[in-house]
Amino acid sequence: MSSSYRLHSGTAPLLVSVPHSGTAVPKDISNRLTDAAKPLPDTDWHVDRLYDFAADMGASVLVAEYSRYVIDLNRPPDDENLYPGKATTGLVPVDTFSGDAIYQDDIDPDMAEVMGRIDGYWMPYHTALAKELDRIKQEHGHAVLWDAHSIASRVPRFFEGQLPDFNLGTNMDKSCAPDLAQAVLAQAKAATGFTAVLNGRFKGGYITRNYGIPRDHVHAIQLELSQITYMQESAPWPYLDDRANKVRPHLQRMLETCLTWKPA
Repeated sequence: MSSSYRLHSGTAPLLVSVPHSGTAVPKDISNRLTDAAKPLPDTDWHVDRLYDFAADMGASVLVAEYSRYVIDLNRPPDDENLYPGKATTGLVPVDTFSGDAIYQDDIDPDMAEVMGRIDGYWMPYHTALAKELDRIKQEHGHAVLWDAHSIASRVPRFFEGQLPDFNLGTNMDKSCAPDLAQAVLAQAKAATGFTAVLNGRFKGGYITRNYGIPRDHVHAIQLELSQITYMQESAPWPYLDDRANKVRPHLQRMLETCLTWKPA
C-alpha cells in the first residue's frame, strides 16, 4: 500500500486537513464495488486543488489519498453516529449518499476487514494529523485546524432544499474560540453572491470534534462548501475555473483570518 496521505509542513499556526478528496481504491476493494459506487460519486471533488494556495500562505496541508469508500476519515473509529436521529454514512460506508449499495450482492465488509482498514488507512492519517497539530502548537503556542470539505448543494437524504454555500461548523462553539468562529463567519457573510451559516446542518465531524479543544490551545473549524460554487455537480464532476476563481478569494480570506487571529 502506498502512503495514505500527503503532508506539507508549513511555518504558520494553521493546518488545513482535506480528508475526503482522495480517489484511490485498492484493487481488492474496487473489484467489489457496484456500478453506482465505482465512479466514487460522494468524493469531495477537487478540494485539494481548491485550497492549493494554502501552502503558500504558510499553512500545513494534509490530504488523504484514498476514497472515503475505503474508510471515512471523518468518522470515529467506533462508528458512533455524530448526528443522532439524522441520516448519515458510516466509518466504512455501505451505501452512497443517494442510498445505492456500494458493494455487489450487498456483501459488506466484515469486522475483520473494517479493523484492517482502520489500521491501514484511518490510523496513519490521524497519527499524522495529531503529530502536526502538536508540532504547530509547540512552535506557536496554539494551532488552528481547518477541516476542508465539500458536498453537493442538494442531497435530499441529508437535508431539505439547497444547502448554503459556506457551512461552517465548530460543534456548537465547543471546538473553537467563539471570537475566531465569528470572525470567520463574518468573512463568509461578507462574500457577495454567497450564503453562509455557522453550525447549521453540518456542525463538524469527528476531526473537528476530536481535535478542536480550545482549553488545550487547538481550535478547529470545519467548512462544508457547496459544490455548486466551484464545479459541475454531475458526472464526471469537472472543476469549473470561472466558478472556482470567484469562491477561492473568499476561502483565502477565511484562512487569513485564522492565520492572523491570536488567542485571548
